[in-house]
Amino acid sequence: MTRESLLACGLVVMLVAVTLEPAYGHGLIGKRFFPATLATDDPFVADELSLPTVFHQKLRGAEDTPPTKETDVSAELSKRLSPDLGISFGGTFKILDPDSDKTVSGFDNLDVTLKYVFFKSAEHETLLALGLGWGVGGTGNKRVDAEGFDTWTPQLFFGKGFGDLPEQLELMKPLALTGVLGLAVPSRIHTKTFETADTGEVDVKKPLNPTVFQWGFSFQYNLQYLQSYVRDVGLPAPLNRMIPIVELALETPIDGRNAGRTTGSVNPGIVWFGRYLQLGIEAVVPINDDISKNVGVLAQVHFYLDDILPQIFTWTPFHGVLGPTQPR
Repeated sequence: MTRESLLACGLVVMLVAVTLEPAYGHGLIGKRFFPATLATDDPFVADELSLPTVFHQKLRGAEDTPPTKETDVSAELSKRLSPDLGISFGGTFKILDPDSDKTVSGFDNLDVTLKYVFFKSAEHETLLALGLGWGVGGTGNKRVDAEGFDTWTPQLFFGKGFGDLPEQLELMKPLALTGVLGLAVPSRIHTKTFETADTGEVDVKKPLNPTVFQWGFSFQYNLQYLQSYVRDVGLPAPLNRMIPIVELALETPIDGRNAGRTTGSVNPGIVWFGRYLQLGIEAVVPINDDISKNVGVLAQVHFYLDDILPQIFTWTPFHGVLGPTQPR
């Protein structure tokens, strides 16, 4: 069976599973509220809009490229197709400012993700979801290194709150963990490039497009959970709706010359959430100097469309209007 056939079968299985069991609303399972994370995707399906997400960092140079300041401005629209199934569309405008060359800018490839929540336990504040990401090759600008081939990424998402810990560990109950594991598989194993030397000779190169294991986690401490369900410590606004967070966003190629070499970042930050939106900001700290030795920044404004206009944004083709999802 071909790779494309396997992916198509996966899509069919996820669509068939839509009618099996309803899921909880955006970011809420039991008493636990999970925010939308900035560097890694959260395990929920919801009607949401991230606009903008801004990333800035100075990257190290490579063999044929100088050190470059990169600024990304991204947006992502997520829509539920049923209580359990959701789809999202994301795009990024990249600005690359090399030290010794002119600035270039353009859109990266479109990203599409289908996600299905297949397990949840309100008692244990736990859920699991499957996803399939599609990086649509050729939709971005080559000037910002947008690939000309598709990338397919099967994913497993999870979320776990620790509100079920014993009372002796009550101060750990506001803790939560989310994560995502994925395997990014390129549709083209090699990309053929042509280089013409001064002598007129044409050099044909076929660099490998590696398959990459993508993995990430978030560690959260929900101050609202602490105040509402554990102990009223008298936190005033806006502290009583803040979530200190640390994310890990990592990648490990499984083939090619960098096979087994992990790159990525550790992102400490803070999220504030209200009824209709959340604000987040994180430092981007590289785990090594393969990509950068400089600390970057990641910030996001995230809108809960399902609570802003539920009669419009919570309509689904399979289950009608779902209504508002956050009893905040």
